[in-house]
Amino acid sequence: MKHFVKSLPVLSILLALACDILLPDSAQHPAAEHPYFTWALLIGLAVYVIALLISLGNTKVRDKLSYSALFYAGAVLVLNILNLLTAKFAILPVLYFPSLDRVFGVLVEDSAFLATCLAYSARLLFFGWLGGAVVGVLTGIAIGFNKTFAYWVQPLVRVLGPIPSTAWIPLVLIAFPTAVSASAFLIALAVWFPTTVLTSSGIASIPNSYFEVSSTLGAGSFYRIAKVGIPAAMPHMFLGLFNGTCSSFITLVTAEMLGAKYGIGWYINWQKEMMAYANVYAGLIIIAVTFFILITLLFKFRDRVLAWQKGVIKW
Repeated sequence: MKHFVKSLPVLSILLALACDILLPDSAQHPAAEHPYFTWALLIGLAVYVIALLISLGNTKVRDKLSYSALFYAGAVLVLNILNLLTAKFAILPVLYFPSLDRVFGVLVEDSAFLATCLAYSARLLFFGWLGGAVVGVLTGIAIGFNKTFAYWVQPLVRVLGPIPSTAWIPLVLIAFPTAVSASAFLIALAVWFPTTVLTSSGIASIPNSYFEVSSTLGAGSFYRIAKVGIPAAMPHMFLGLFNGTCSSFITLVTAEMLGAKYGIGWYINWQKEMMAYANVYAGLIIIAVTFFILITLLFKFRDRVLAWQKGVIKW
């Protein structure tokens, strides 16, 4: 049974190849320069077969394939159905749902320009996310450990935090000298609120017995904060950073409308105005892949830092 499950992605890819090669394209769809979807399927087939061969002598790879095989097969099946609904039978509106050949073609043919846009967005996202994360963690720690600070700042956080960061655009354009700094601030604001709230709530949820024991053992205030409070609140901190990262990507698309000349968000808006939806979907794919990579790295870092809580964290 396990061998059959692991072979499902191969069968799904072969079915997609058969449909793509044997069925003629609809005349309503503009022809792509090359059969990019076919090439993508062949590359995927080659990679998966190589992984199967490696799994014969590697238990870790074998377990990974056994776990993920159904998902891979299902993903290819969805792409196959989408290919049938668009390129082959044109059931979906042609203008808004281009063929997969054209979408993948944009990723290949416009790769240099897309790489430039991605680099611009990465710079903007890095500075905005880093600023929001640092200020959010520090604000959350201060609220959690200092009652005077919490008295004055916590109401401000509760009032200003829920306001969408994009709602501040009119004021931000006046307050900041350049579009880049304004966009970075909006992203930082989107990261700051969930990081602050979850960091402070993580500290508030620490049992008092932790601090009482550390005080009994002679720990000072700084030690209790740095060695007891912050480590115990780290699961909440990472959850806040995760939510902030999600918010930062949502804000990025809007932030890059503020006079930007490059960027994935700017590229998507530009192509949408040009009614080039193949390019729009290509930009969305890049955002999705980039977000997946960043979240995976954040999870890996979290697992390393919180190795002592392995098996406890559920998100």
